[in-house]
Amino acid sequence: MKAAFLTLGCKVNSYETEAVAELFKTQGYEIVPAEASCEVVVINTCMVTNTGEAKSRQTIRGAIALHPGAIVVVMGCYSQLQSEKVSAIDGVCVVLGTKDRHLAPRYVDEYRRSKTTLVRVDPVGEGDAFEGMTIQAFARHKRAFLKIEDGCDNFCSYCIIPYARGRVRSKDPAAVLSEAKYLAAHGFAEIVLTGIHTGGYGKDLKNYRFADLLRELAAIEGLLRIRISSIEISELSDDVIDILAAYPVFADHLHIPLQSGAERILKAMNRRYTKADYERKIAELRDRIPGISITTDVIAGFPGETEADFQEMLAFIREMRFSELHVFPFSKREGTMAAGLPGQVEGPEKKRRVAALLALSDELAQAYVHENVGKTFVAIPESFDAGTLTGHTGNYLRVRFQGVESLLSKPVRIRLLGASYPVSPAVIEPGDTVDSAAGVLPGYDV
Repeated sequence: MKAAFLTLGCKVNSYETEAVAELFKTQGYEIVPAEASCEVVVINTCMVTNTGEAKSRQTIRGAIALHPGAIVVVMGCYSQLQSEKVSAIDGVCVVLGTKDRHLAPRYVDEYRRSKTTLVRVDPVGEGDAFEGMTIQAFARHKRAFLKIEDGCDNFCSYCIIPYARGRVRSKDPAAVLSEAKYLAAHGFAEIVLTGIHTGGYGKDLKNYRFADLLRELAAIEGLLRIRISSIEISELSDDVIDILAAYPVFADHLHIPLQSGAERILKAMNRRYTKADYERKIAELRDRIPGISITTDVIAGFPGETEADFQEMLAFIREMRFSELHVFPFSKREGTMAAGLPGQVEGPEKKRRVAALLALSDELAQAYVHENVGKTFVAIPESFDAGTLTGHTGNYLRVRFQGVESLLSKPVRIRLLGASYPVSPAVIEPGDTVDSAAGVLPGYDV
């Protein structure tokens, strides 16, 4: 039998989809592209914004139309919080939430016998354990996501995710290290550590924290780059910064959500830090890791955000000199505190602010790329097309350069030639080849 998989949303969802696909593969299924004929379709949904929710519904209906007669499994954040709506869609056969996805093949077999829609969605609770799924490959990717944590304890006033994912749960450290070693030994030069609240790893463990995990990961032989998908400013402890600065295996790029650069709005968001806190930590990072790229998330049009607040945010973003922004319009999520706040910003004004932030992001990104023209970096190629390799440097510059396909997933020392964005031209520096035995570039001190 054949099974197809569709994923919406974040890197955590991508990891979970891959893990569930491997479970089906062990049961004898052939994993095929989403458009191919198949007996089972699994859709991993998103609920973080109204757009994510709408796309989830659209994807479910589209999959049912494309695969008439297939067993359709819907899982993830949308089905966790809206299981009744999902199960009411004609053609949905199995509904899972953000728990027990490791049982998906069993539920498919159960549906095949009963021909009755199965809804297996239980509330997330404080005592829930980490769902111990693992991956041994990452289909169609040259870098692997490694989920180390689930859940969030922050309860920002706009965010629905803690209700869909529950409290922080950490993957067993031995399991994380074992999986990372396996991935490194099987061709993945870069691993991206991911979670709902990645830097919160270890909060639920005894005498073991995120910094301890990073230190052990840095010692894995053959692992050339570790990237942290996202980390909160409050989680950049002195220990974490010391480790990031000490071990070149860590990418000199961090994604640190800001959400707003207006003091009053930060407080209304329940972000638990001030602009001064954020600025101080960014200055420390840049002092300890020269040239580090810092990207961020920002929300436009949070309830009560005035024009003065918005201008304050623009000024602070310029001051922070981010290398790129991920911009989101405020999305009203029923069940969150922000949904009931007064001063909801109207759609046209929200769009104007989003456009202004996107324009500022382009400006900042161009400036950061321009700063790096002529400098030498280590890039790991992720794709090849007609003699051209494309990949990312450690500081998250996307570069394109001439080379051979055999360099895919291998570190290559390149020099940045131009300042185009989002992809910049580069050239391989002569004399630098990969030492496959050591897994490092000559002159690249790890």
